[in-house]
Amino acid sequence: VQLQASGGGLVQAGGSLRLSCEASGSIFRLNAMAWYRQALGKERELVATIDMHGSAFYVNSVKGRFTISRTNAKNTVYLQMNAMKPEDTAVYYCASSPTWGLPSNYASEYNSWGQGTLVTVSS
Repeated sequence: VQLQASGGGLVQAGGSLRLSCEASGSIFRLNAMAWYRQALGKERELVATIDMHGSAFYVNSVKGRFTISRTNAKNTVYLQMNAMKPEDTAVYYCASSPTWGLPSNYASEYNSWGQGTLVTVSS
């Protein structure tokens, strides 16, 4: 699976951004998808996951502010980020499970990764 992430940029605290990740080379609708992020000097961390049926999971730090969704007809997963905070600043990565894979909190369960898109939130 090839993943192409886009939509990052600079936003003020309290603002919004929407990230997109387009997949190719697989039966997208059968894959679980995830967004991770990595801040400078920190380890990569899970942000949200979505299974093939559209059921979503969020880490506590983004719950209520971020929304993960998918449009299978466009082979695309999205991350809508609202009420953004400076601590949301990071490189955001999308990830795909193998076909029929389940969402997981473990990065090792995802076998394809996008190139990352930088999100900067100014205070």
